[in-house]
Amino acid sequence: MTKSIVTTAEEKPGSVTRREFIKKVGKGTAVVGAASLIPSIVRPARAAKKDYILIGRPNPGTGPISAFGEGTPWVDNRALDEINKSGGIYIKEYGKKLPIKIKIVDTESNPTKAAEVASRLILHDKIDLMVAYHTPATVNPVTSVCERYKMPCISLDNPVEMWLTGGPYHWAFHAFWLVVEDIFPAYMGMWDQLETNKIIGILAGNDTDGVSFAEGSQKLLPPKGYKVIDPGRFPLGNQDFSSVIATLKKEKVDILFGNLIPPDFATAWRQCHRMGFKPKITTIGRATLFPKAVEAIGGDLPLGLSSEIWWSPHHPFKSSLAGYDCKKLCDDWSAESKKQWTQTLGFKYAGYEIAADALKRAQTLDKEKLRESIARTDLNTMVGHIKYNEKNYARTPVVAGQWIKGEKFPWDLRICFSGKHKNIPTHGKLLPMP
Repeated sequence: MTKSIVTTAEEKPGSVTRREFIKKVGKGTAVVGAASLIPSIVRPARAAKKDYILIGRPNPGTGPISAFGEGTPWVDNRALDEINKSGGIYIKEYGKKLPIKIKIVDTESNPTKAAEVASRLILHDKIDLMVAYHTPATVNPVTSVCERYKMPCISLDNPVEMWLTGGPYHWAFHAFWLVVEDIFPAYMGMWDQLETNKIIGILAGNDTDGVSFAEGSQKLLPPKGYKVIDPGRFPLGNQDFSSVIATLKKEKVDILFGNLIPPDFATAWRQCHRMGFKPKITTIGRATLFPKAVEAIGGDLPLGLSSEIWWSPHHPFKSSLAGYDCKKLCDDWSAESKKQWTQTLGFKYAGYEIAADALKRAQTLDKEKLRESIARTDLNTMVGHIKYNEKNYARTPVVAGQWIKGEKFPWDLRICFSGKHKNIPTHGKLLPMP
């Protein structure tokens, strides 16, 4: 089967070269097929006829949030093969089926680079649709560029409140959970499974995620009976957390709570252990979401760490493209890549489900009509039901869980609290940190 990925034709200094790209994607793509790694050059000028639909895909393949980018291009290949297996999507405007191709470009986990990449995809590569994922560092600059150039955009995997800071939106549509209404209740439901003094220490950097989580903690947690100790923000890449840790120890913090990039938390957590700071609960957003990032902490230090869980093999959802469930997507990924499942797999896949559904209903590549079709989305996907509201976002479920020793892989993430999402199973209550 011919693959549909179109990688970057340009190899500028500081960007990921084709050779580096092949090295980075590893065994998973080799199994999917070598054809997916052979770049097809996309000419900037459109021909009179249309032979395919081109989707732009900024992706943090390198840099501090590269763990979010894992799964590309394996998921991209899989979803597009399912869409294109019968020739693609029938577009009435052209009187034929058009296959989908995508162009993946590395954002290097940098917001400025993400904006540059998005602009180039729109202005140079003449994409028909943008699909963007992974934290404010990628999603916010990409959706802002799409608004500027009137490009229909589907985005996922970025807390809704942080995405809304760039609104109001006309061309961009987003799906994920809310910090206030979704993730904090999941955290507190999990914390309440253990007896603590309800003193929470904040560990958060000075980026968008860190600031938002810290501010949210100050507003939401005290009314629920928690005392919040906040030593303040610190710059990304900070190497000395001793003063922060000293403050948390002095205040007798039982629950360490924060949101950091993986390298920063790894540094901070090692220093916590060296200084003898061992809270009963340690819940860290972003940095402890993925096996790759957790393993990098080293030794037994990850044991008992907890985080939000936005998607897993246990979620009860199915593909709108092929009918299989979350577990099969995870099992196939592990079988072909020899790697553990990761939360971004489902969201990467769902982006293509939404795109294919919107294109089928639009029957045109006219930008405004495609935008209108996305706005009318009402679809069951691999991450749940997607139906956008008047602010252009849809909510997806989030639960909470904890890292324990694994069997097949070093660490397993088990669900401890599902709250209102009774259809998502739990696997035991939260255990205290060792």
